[in-house]
Amino acid sequence: MNFYAERSSNIRKTWMLVFGFLIMVIAIGYAISWYYGNPAILIFAIILAVGTNFYAYWASDKLVLSMSHARPASRAEFFDFYTVTENLSIAAGLPMPKLYIIDDPAPNAFATGRDEKHAVVVATTGLLQMMNRVETEGVIGHELSHIKSRDMLLMTIAVVLAGFVAIVADIFFRVSLFGGGRRDDNSNSNALFMILAVVGIVLAPVAAKLIQLAVSRRREYLADASSALLTRYPEGLASALQKLGSYTAPMKGANLATAHLFISDPYGLPAQAGGKSGGAGGWIERMFSTHPPIQDRVKALISTKV
Repeated sequence: MNFYAERSSNIRKTWMLVFGFLIMVIAIGYAISWYYGNPAILIFAIILAVGTNFYAYWASDKLVLSMSHARPASRAEFFDFYTVTENLSIAAGLPMPKLYIIDDPAPNAFATGRDEKHAVVVATTGLLQMMNRVETEGVIGHELSHIKSRDMLLMTIAVVLAGFVAIVADIFFRVSLFGGGRRDDNSNSNALFMILAVVGIVLAPVAAKLIQLAVSRRREYLADASSALLTRYPEGLASALQKLGSYTAPMKGANLATAHLFISDPYGLPAQAGGKSGGAGGWIERMFSTHPPIQDRVKALISTKV
């Protein structure tokens, strides 16, 4: 798949995620509305679904920056960070993104924003201190690739919607257990609704996790390859990834909701650096990891021809 096809695919996935969430919340609202015979619940569900989607598109980047405790990075304080991003943005044909910093010794970075004109690149102080300029170029090239392919929009919206899935499921479950005024004239319907509530509360967090996984693994390989083409030096990013993999302490503000945004796992799991866990536990760990093993990403980069 070429770059333009991938970009179009990410845009389609974003709209599918938005409309899928819209339908899910309205369907749950309809079920609860029917159960209690109260049409106002359905109206509330529609308003809630539309409002959440609107917020996810227009303001999810601000939420992510707030959750990450990021602050604006000035050119004077972070000269290399600023100039590397500026030079690579010109080479990539992108507007200069806003730059933010997270005060954290753990090396990491991510991109967020709804489009190229409203993009943000975030790096930790630990990353800027650990990497030389060539390695920094590789990391920034990776993040600019997320911006240009528009998958940073998909990843950012997933933060809001995937988290909201769990909230909706919890409301669904609590209403079914403790709500008043429910229809008692049909015990079979009540029993069915209770079963659906239990199924929903169990499956919703899994669905939220799968949403994040769906937008995480493959896009990391693609962003790595795009960075290699942009910088014309895949060894720079390969070296940066090796340093990231060698740092196993978690970020101070690590958050499950935003973990898939970062270039490497913010929890610093050794398996992400290519460590091998045997048996079923290792297979499950790899399956539910938000990032492919760094060792695999380094191998792919070294074999890249530019």
